[in-house]
Amino acid sequence: MGNPKAFLTVPRREAGYRPIHERIADFGEVEQTLNSSDRKLQASRCMDCGVPFCHWACPLGNRPPEFQDALFKSKWREAWRILNATNDFPEFTGRICPALCEKSCVLKLSMDEPVTIRENECSIAERAFREGYIQPAQIERNGKRVAVVGSGPAGLAAANQLNHRGYEVTVFEKDEYVGGLLRFGIPNFKLQKTVIDRRVKVMEDEGVIFKVSSPVDVQKLPKGFDAYCICTGTPTARDLAIPGRELKGIHFALEMLAQQNRVLAGQQFADKDLVNAKGKRVLVIGGGDTGSDCIGTSNRQGAKSVTQIEIMPKPPVGHNPQTPWPQWPMVLKTSSSHEEGCERRWSLASNKFIGTKNGHVCGVEVEEVEWKPNPEGGRPGDAATGASLVVKCIAGGRKAAADIDAYLQGQQA
Repeated sequence: MGNPKAFLTVPRREAGYRPIHERIADFGEVEQTLNSSDRKLQASRCMDCGVPFCHWACPLGNRPPEFQDALFKSKWREAWRILNATNDFPEFTGRICPALCEKSCVLKLSMDEPVTIRENECSIAERAFREGYIQPAQIERNGKRVAVVGSGPAGLAAANQLNHRGYEVTVFEKDEYVGGLLRFGIPNFKLQKTVIDRRVKVMEDEGVIFKVSSPVDVQKLPKGFDAYCICTGTPTARDLAIPGRELKGIHFALEMLAQQNRVLAGQQFADKDLVNAKGKRVLVIGGGDTGSDCIGTSNRQGAKSVTQIEIMPKPPVGHNPQTPWPQWPMVLKTSSSHEEGCERRWSLASNKFIGTKNGHVCGVEVEEVEWKPNPEGGRPGDAATGASLVVKCIAGGRKAAADIDAYLQGQQA
C-alpha cells in the first residue's frame, strides 16, 4: 500500500444522504458521493491485511485490498479491472449491498471504523462508465445456445458470464422490463432504474438477447437450446395467514414497491388499483430492508404517519454479544428511510387484522412476545436458496454459468 498507516490519521468518512426535507419530495437516489480526492483518501485507509477478511466475507470473492490500492494511486482503470474480474455489476452492489466485507474489515473489528468499501466500489464503477472503460466486447461464438429464465441479478450475471464465454444467450423475462428484483423490488431512491438500463444496453450490444413479457413454464422449456439456467427468484411472497387477511388495504410489500416503480416508469393505474399511502396511517409489518423500503415509499407518497413493527426483539446498538464475529452482527440498523419519519416497535406478533363495516382494514391486534433461546440452536423462497442478498444472487448466477460451461464443454469433449 502507498500509505499503510493512513488509517491512523484518516477517519472513516461516508458520503451521507441528501437532506431529508429535499429527498422525501422525490424518488431520486438519496445517497451522495465524495469527490475523487476524498475518495482516494478513504481508499488509503485499507491496510492490506495479511489475512483480508473482507475478501473472505464477500460472496463474490471481491478483492478490496487490491482495488483500494489502485484507487489510492489514481489507477482508476486498474481498480475497475480488479473489481470487474469478480463482480459483474459493481454499480448495483455498490449501491444496495449491505457490505458484508465491511462487517469483516479489520478496522471494523478493531476500532469500529471499516474502510468505505461499498462506496469506493460504486465510485470505481461510475468512473468506469463515465470514462469509457466499459465498452461492448466483440465475442467469438462457440456455436451453442443457452436460455436463461429470469432477468434478476442472478439471471443477468449468468447471462453475462455465459455470453463472454461465447454462448449465444437468450434471457426470458415474464415482466415488461428487464431487472427482476432490481427493477421492481428496490425503490428508485436506492437504485435508479437508468443504472439497470445502462448495463442492459451494454449486454445487448455484446449480443445478449432479452425477451420481455415472455413467461416460461419451467416444465415446458423452449426448444432449441443446449442448456437452460433457471433464475426465477422468489416470486411468491410469504403471507401472514391471520384472521382478517382478506380485508381491503392489506398489501404485500412488493405490490407497493413494484407498482411505484412502474408509476415512475410512466405506467398508469386506475384509482381502485393504486397502492398509495397518501393521507393514510400506514403500518409496516416486518423490520427488514424491504419494510424499510416501504417506509421510504410511504413517506414520499404523503402518508399521514408510518409505524413499523417487528416480531424480533430490538437489537442492541453497535455491538451484539450474541452475534460475535464472524457471524453477521445483529445490531440496530437505522436506514435513510427510518430517518425520514417512522415509529418503530419490536417484539410484537400480529394476531388478527381489524376491519370496518365496509370491509377495510382499520387496525391490527398485536401481542408482545418474549424470545428464549432454542435449546437445539438455530432460529424457530430465490429458486435455490430462498430470499437472499443481491450480491449472493450474482454469485449464484456466476456459479451456474460456470457449471453450465463445464457441462457443455464436457459434452463437446
